[in-house]
Amino acid sequence: MMNWKQLISAKRFGMEEFHEERQENRSEFQRDYDRLIFSAPFRRLQNKTQVFPLPGSVFVHNRLTHSLEVASVGRSLGDDVAKALLERHPELQDSFLPEIGSIVSAACLAHDLGNPPFGHSGEKAISTFFSEGKGVRLKEKQPNGEQLSPMEWEDLTHFEGNANAFRILTHQFEGRRKGGFVLTYTTLASIVKYPFSSSLAGTKSKFGFFVSEEESFQKIATELGLTLLNEHPLKYARHPLVYLVEAADDICYQMMDIEDAYKLKILTTEETKELLMTYFSEERQEHLRKTFLIVNDVNEQIAYLRSSVIGLLIRECTRVFLDHEQEILSGTFEGPLIKRIAERPAAAYKHSVEVSINKIYRSRDVLDIELAGFRIISTLLELMIDAVTSPEKAYSKLLIDRVSSQYNINSPVLYERIQAVLDYISGMTDVFALDLYRKINGNSLPAV
Repeated sequence: MMNWKQLISAKRFGMEEFHEERQENRSEFQRDYDRLIFSAPFRRLQNKTQVFPLPGSVFVHNRLTHSLEVASVGRSLGDDVAKALLERHPELQDSFLPEIGSIVSAACLAHDLGNPPFGHSGEKAISTFFSEGKGVRLKEKQPNGEQLSPMEWEDLTHFEGNANAFRILTHQFEGRRKGGFVLTYTTLASIVKYPFSSSLAGTKSKFGFFVSEEESFQKIATELGLTLLNEHPLKYARHPLVYLVEAADDICYQMMDIEDAYKLKILTTEETKELLMTYFSEERQEHLRKTFLIVNDVNEQIAYLRSSVIGLLIRECTRVFLDHEQEILSGTFEGPLIKRIAERPAAAYKHSVEVSINKIYRSRDVLDIELAGFRIISTLLELMIDAVTSPEKAYSKLLIDRVSSQYNINSPVLYERIQAVLDYISGMTDVFALDLYRKINGNSLPAV
């Protein structure tokens, strides 16, 4: 059974031998949040697609605004859970339990840090390049004798943004400090939604860490007392706070995709209102309609409805977490919190998901950006992987010289060179990837 005292630790990854007393009011977990806010990978999220193409004449969410909103909802969830847990376990008053809101909000900021450009089509483009594209040849022994291990091959064919986020946060890139972002153990564990290796990913391509970071995750999991479910291949029970990070993400992406679809006229005003109204009882709906008489601006009405639904879902997910605390601590709780909410909001949420799949994610604009992203990333991957597997070629040298020195692109190990390519490409913004694609194809030349 996992326990709260051990689960919440201010120990910093990569700084285990050092401990410095700080004279400041910020907690260690608030420092995690600030460190992420001011980081370059977080800043780059402003030019990464969430769902709809950017930029456009109508503002829609990008990865950065989405992450900030998820962090806000995550803080509310964490604060509500912390307050209830302290009432339930007064003996933990002097522990880090009151910091749950800060931990969850920091983890929420980082949850999409590893996502490549062009939304989920970017992830798919990377994994399918190796499973069914030109990268298939890398499964076999190379002419120079190099060969990937079965576990390394699984990493590539199941490429996952969540595992990549953990790598960005913990890996020591060239010329950088040990421990990556040097975040607290608990913040790092709260990010990993699927705490197992890629060989257990299955058809959904969900896993939590690459082979290169397995030892790092094992170290964190052991320190925090996460329940070990399987040793080979490695699998742990989730850190309990992962459920709150996941819930914040589930709440935000669903609500914000609907609001964006309304702004882009994919959904009508009436469709949007109806979708959001169904979360509430008749009595509550009547109260909401009375508010509309006072606030008659349609955009404000939609925003008010959206915020009301978010508030309801926060209360519901908090209740589910607290009701199932023992199952969560024992590692036996299954599925996301959002799947266990009360019947009425659960039915409304399910309907929202169906509308999103049928009307939003299959809209022409969304499909166009996914098609373009797939093509761009596949092309960049093909050229860069060719370069690192045949570095002696003149064109390969030109491409390799273009890669930032922080990436170990000249490693003597094949897997590390491929990872360096993935680090480089997944870190790109949509705009940078498109620009590089055009230059490589000769469609765009630098000014002369």
